[in-house]
Amino acid sequence: MRDERTISVGTPDWERGQTTQDFAVGIGIFILAIAFVFSFLPSLITPFDSPAGGAETAQADRIADQVVADLADGDRPNEITSDEFGERYTDANETKLSKQIGLRANENEEIVYDNVNISIEVLNPQDAESRYIDTDSPAAGDTYDNQSAASAARIVTVVDKDGTPVDGCESACRLVVRTW
Repeated sequence: MRDERTISVGTPDWERGQTTQDFAVGIGIFILAIAFVFSFLPSLITPFDSPAGGAETAQADRIADQVVADLADGDRPNEITSDEFGERYTDANETKLSKQIGLRANENEEIVYDNVNISIEVLNPQDAESRYIDTDSPAAGDTYDNQSAASAARIVTVVDKDGTPVDGCESACRLVVRTW
């Protein structure tokens, strides 16, 4: 017996029957998929992006180095006198402070373009109220209200005029500089 071949009625490839509508739907779905990927991808990276740029971070680091170098004694490199910190930085007006630490200002130095906050904080505060050292003026510059800012910190020892450590800073404190 002979195998009977099935007779199939087919069409050549060029007569497949794909219409323009099929092509338009396929391309539309492809474009929507690409648009979704490009709109979703930045949200994956956003949590790891810093709101403060490299310039602000470098500026905060430079100011922290300058403050410690200006206030420290040669014999004890990271020891700061609280009274000298108050006289140099917290008692200064905004224009004088900007000139001391090298912030950008207009020609007459009336308008300062950068915001800075210099504070001395206790390393391990027990609560929010004991965060700053017990002096009349623990912070200099603009008020920092937890906005996004670049910061730099230095570990320092804060003493009075007579050389005794300030309350809360017996072992060490943190000098924090924030710029925004």
